[in-house]
Amino acid sequence: MAWDEWEQLKASAAERQSTRMQLNRLPDEDRPNTGTGPGDLKAGQEDLARIGDEAYTLYNRLWDEARPQDAEPAGPDLDRQGFALGAALKHVSTRWDKQLGSLMDACALISNHMEFSNKVHTEDDTRIQRHVSSIHTLDQGFDESYAPPGERNEVYGTDDDKDKKD
Repeated sequence: MAWDEWEQLKASAAERQSTRMQLNRLPDEDRPNTGTGPGDLKAGQEDLARIGDEAYTLYNRLWDEARPQDAEPAGPDLDRQGFALGAALKHVSTRWDKQLGSLMDACALISNHMEFSNKVHTEDDTRIQRHVSSIHTLDQGFDESYAPPGERNEVYGTDDDKDKKD
């Protein structure tokens, strides 16, 4: 590359950066929940329940299938016999147990959190529904006593009723 070409490329790059800012991100059409939609994350009760069920199922499968089934692992036995492989197998087994425990804890946490979230959101929905319905009932009470402008409200009786009391 010649020096003149290098200077031209630097000037071109500086010109591009000075005229506009470019963010490092995907275009809107390539991103989910953007564009014409509201762009908000939505998760219904069924979605939360399915996620929790999958995490619970994974937890049970890990418990049943990922743990060593042998009562006596090969590592300690080989180590007692003087094989260097025994210590390595013990190390791998210990690491496997720790990692498996972490993964199972994460699955349990997700399952419990989804169950908790589902319960809390259901309670919130019920509370909001009760609140909104009480506002609606209150509005109906005001609507019953409504009189058009310039007319007497029937809730307070008629002029004839006043004359009868006097």
